[in-house]
Formats: sequence, C-alpha cells, structure tokens
Amino acid sequence: MDQEAQKETESVLVSPMSRNVALVFAIACGLAVANIYYAQPLLDALSGEFGITQSSIGIVITITQVCYALGLLLLVPLGDFFNRRRLIVGQMILSVLALIVVGTAPTSTVLFIGIAMVGVLAVVTQALVAFAAALSASADRGRIVGLVTSGIVIGILLARTFAGVLTDLAGWRYVYLVSAVFTLIMAGILFRVLPHYDHERESFSYIQLLRSVIMLFVQERILRIRAVLALMIFAAFSILWTSLVLPLSAPPLSLSHTAIGAFGLAGVTGALAAARAGRLADRGLGQRTTGVALIMLLISWLPISYTNHSLLALIVGIVLLDLAVQAVHVTNQSMIFTVRPEARSRLTAGYMIFYSIGSATGSIASTSIYEHLGWNGVCLLGAIVSTVALLFWSLTRHLH
Repeated sequence: MDQEAQKETESVLVSPMSRNVALVFAIACGLAVANIYYAQPLLDALSGEFGITQSSIGIVITITQVCYALGLLLLVPLGDFFNRRRLIVGQMILSVLALIVVGTAPTSTVLFIGIAMVGVLAVVTQALVAFAAALSASADRGRIVGLVTSGIVIGILLARTFAGVLTDLAGWRYVYLVSAVFTLIMAGILFRVLPHYDHERESFSYIQLLRSVIMLFVQERILRIRAVLALMIFAAFSILWTSLVLPLSAPPLSLSHTAIGAFGLAGVTGALAAARAGRLADRGLGQRTTGVALIMLLISWLPISYTNHSLLALIVGIVLLDLAVQAVHVTNQSMIFTVRPEARSRLTAGYMIFYSIGSATGSIASTSIYEHLGWNGVCLLGAIVSTVALLFWSLTRHLH
C-alpha cells in the first residue's frame, strides 16, 4: 500500500495540473455540459414541432436532469475503479452518437430517448472535475477546481447563446449536430492531453462501489450539508433559466432565439468569479463565502421580477444569481474534496446527484407555475427556494 501511495505521489509530481491543462479541462467541461442546456432556449421551438403543450414542455429538461442524476450514480463512481482517461474519452465518443440521435429525431419519443442518452453521458464533466482535483496539490485545489468549474458554468450559459443563434440561422436540429462535431474533436484532444495518471484503486465490485456512495453520505456530514445546499441553489438556477424563454418569447417582448440566448452572456460574469471563490475556500473562508452568496441569490429575484418592464433589471438579476450560484457551487466542491481523497469520484457523484435533483425539480416546477401564475409566480417560487437555502445554511454552518 505504501508503494502504491508513493507511486500516486510521484505521478502527481511528474504530471502537475498546469494552467494550460486546467484550461483544456475547463473547455471540455463546458462543451460537455452545454449539451444538456441547449434545449432551454429552444423549448418553444420543440413545443411547436412535436406538439407538446407549454405547461408540459419542461419535461424535456426534467428527463435530461433525471438521466444526468442516473449517470452520476452509475458512471461517475467508476472513476475510482477504472482508468479515468479511458472513461472520459469513451463517454465523449458515446455523447457524439447521442447528439446525432437528438438532431435527427423524427418523433417526440426518439427525441426523449436521445435527450436521455445525452443526460446520462454529460456526467463526463464531473469525471473531469474529480480528475482535476486528484491531479492538483492540496494548497491549490480550490483554485484549480474553481477554474475547471468556471468552464462548466460558462458552458451552461453560452449554450443558450449558441443554441439561440444557430436555431435562428439553420434550425434547432443543427444545434445538436454541430455540437456532435465539436464533441468528437474534443474527444480527440482529450485523448492526447489527458495525463496517463493511474491512481490508487480500492478493491470493490461495482455493486460495492455504488453502495459506498450511499455510505459516504452516512459517514460524511459535510457531504450531506453541501449536497442539500446544491439541491436548493440549482433548483433556483433552473427555475430562472428553464422558464425565462417563455416571457421573453411571448408578447409584448417577443424576442428572437438569438436575443433570448444572448442573456446567457450576462451570467458569464458570475462564472468568471469561480476561481476566486475557490481561493477563498482554500483560505478557510468557505462558510463566509457561502453566506454572502446566498444573500445575493435571494436579492437577485427582485430585479428579475421586473423582466417585463426592464430588460436591464433582468440582466442585473441574472448576473447576481449566476454569481451567487457559482460561488456556492465552487465552495461546496472545494470543501468536500478535502475529505476522503481516495473517493473523490464518489464524493462528486453523491454531491452532483443532489444538484441534478434540484435542477430537474426547478425545471418542471417553473414551467408549471408560469402556466398558472405567470412570471411573478416564477419569481416568488425562486425567492422562496433561495430563502430556504439561506435558512438551512444559517442553521448548519456551525456543524462542519
């Protein structure tokens, strides 16, 4: 065991997580995660083509997020069991096939199958985050995780811009077909760039590996607390971004897909703060960062509620919300990666399952609420979720 640990240390020293490699990780994460967010600004187009009502179209996002959660449980833990380099490249290649299925779907049933495949395979982003954490020195881990995670959030946000512009130019199907080409290219780049890092593995059967994810929740309080926070912040995030296309595409605003997608650019500011949040966590300021960010998340719903009267107010709200969500997310990951180094893939899987549950719940709830109570109802729902998150943090901040 000592020799294996020594080999692991030597491998990290030989293959340090340089900034350039971290940037490649970030770009790959952004491209992969974008695949599950392209549909959000396209909900009205999908609704029209496949005959799905506006109150039910949120099911597209929910299917994606539920399958993403399944992928987190079934695939991400394998990073503690098999060679991460092969797993990552393999998932990227399978994602190419899934994207082609979506882009050529003749019926809503095939669309749902393709979207489900995309959701399951998009968890390659979390395999990359866990790999980056494993390759990083402990004193630098928060910064590296922040940088790689910033790629994820930028990918989520720019997915809307890319999808909106390409839909107006060529139709929604080309969004997925062009992404398939980009994903194939990235698979080739990762095959060349990912280090041949063979970490120490525990002797688990697959069933034992999955069971150990549950055991981590039992054993690690910090994981339980931070996972619940992830559920609530990403429910709030999804409440905004899933339903935002509905008021923006309807009268009196009646914006184009390009214009709607451009609002994703406003949230990039929040993503760029990711590395900073990671540095604060490295300095032991994770709790303070979390509290400030959750207050900011709650405040963001006030300007967002003025969407129909002022697009500038919406932009301000988007910047605040995305900055807040990203700061908490990076802090969460930086804190949970300090425990159980041998189980980082499983820690990531357990944490992100709650993220996915929150996203799926927020998606289906927001479109349903919009149908019955309009945009003000959506904003009230977001504010309630944000308030609960702030209260939960205040009650648990002394427990870890």
